[in-house]
Amino acid sequence: MFSTHMISRHIQHSCKFLIVGGGSGGCTMAAKLSKYERDVIMLEPNEKHYYQPMFTLIGGGMKTLSQSYCSTKSLIPKNVSWIQDKVHSFNPKNNSVTISNGDTIHYDYMVVSVGLQLNYEQITGLKEALDSKDSGVCTNYSSQYVEKTYQVLQNFKSGNAIFTLPNTPIKCAGAPQKVMYITEDYLKKKGIRNKANIMYKTSTPALFSVKKYGRKLQQICNMRNISIETRQNLIKINPTQKIATFEFLDEPNKVESVEYSMLHVTPPMSPPDVLIQSNLSNSAGYLDVDPYTLRHNIYGNIFGIGDCTSCPTSKTVAAVAAQSKVVHKNMINVINGKNMEEKYDGYTSCPIITSNNKCILAEFNYDLKPLETFPINQGNELHSMFLLKKDILPIIYWNLMLKGNWNGPKTIRKLMHFGLY
Repeated sequence: MFSTHMISRHIQHSCKFLIVGGGSGGCTMAAKLSKYERDVIMLEPNEKHYYQPMFTLIGGGMKTLSQSYCSTKSLIPKNVSWIQDKVHSFNPKNNSVTISNGDTIHYDYMVVSVGLQLNYEQITGLKEALDSKDSGVCTNYSSQYVEKTYQVLQNFKSGNAIFTLPNTPIKCAGAPQKVMYITEDYLKKKGIRNKANIMYKTSTPALFSVKKYGRKLQQICNMRNISIETRQNLIKINPTQKIATFEFLDEPNKVESVEYSMLHVTPPMSPPDVLIQSNLSNSAGYLDVDPYTLRHNIYGNIFGIGDCTSCPTSKTVAAVAAQSKVVHKNMINVINGKNMEEKYDGYTSCPIITSNNKCILAEFNYDLKPLETFPINQGNELHSMFLLKKDILPIIYWNLMLKGNWNGPKTIRKLMHFGLY
């Protein structure tokens, strides 16, 4: 009699370029690098790829969830190998990563684009509230919950409508305001605006970090009777009693509990645990890169792109587009023994929807100075910028950026401003 035993053998993969993460940054870099080199692996566990900037429009009833995604497989260039798994640990000294199934991937060069994770557990009762149909709690920051936002909005009758921004860096810092302006406009058109007390409770000291746009947004809030309460942070939700508890960041031990009818929560965020626990991260857990070259400060064959990096700029798809050219050109120069000449200036963009047909297109750099593309005052509420956000930018994303052919509007800006900036 013979007995057989299944023997588990972990596979050793190898490649010239390894891209960890298949979000906007990962897919864009896969498209760019695959044109230079055929030996590329992308590590990404998810079957669906979401265009997350559309979530604001979904939450406002202007788009559907099905319009926001396509299959990851359809976005990956044919000469890029897709390993559908996630990283378990980084081993930069050995030029390798271990993935969840135990396999190892060895690389010559690596791009880290793992994004941010949503830390629901940091707010007591948040997950329970989001999972409860009648809690009045919603968020636009997850494909799992974004459709609930419009349901909560439609069910609103009267009371406090509260919108929060947590005490952590987040994806698109303007998004928590966008849903608030859309809500205010919706309630006005529904004829029940006078029954709503709209409050924006933010951990930040101001509405928006760029003064030009911050002043305009403050004017809008004043005109629309929206209450702005700064340096407050949501810490607890009682979904049964519909009570939200906030801490005062500048007054230790002071908390306040507020009743709500609608509560849109922006969850606390951080880099994924696997990055925080690695020796690739800085003290705050972000990928430790030079803010201008996007090359890792210790490991010269590693670059970063997107939300997971230590770049001190607002984390948006527009930032990823601008960063992608810098990462691509600098990586190729390093490979060829040349100097890294491309510099990222911190460009980012936040289209701030202020109603169901108007938008302020905020564009700025590391110095928090406006860097506007069009030769008009983008600090005004404009219907044209709303159409750009709603209809044009998704086309650019799917058809240009994810195919490696969009580096942001820098060239267009120069043409529009006759090369002046």
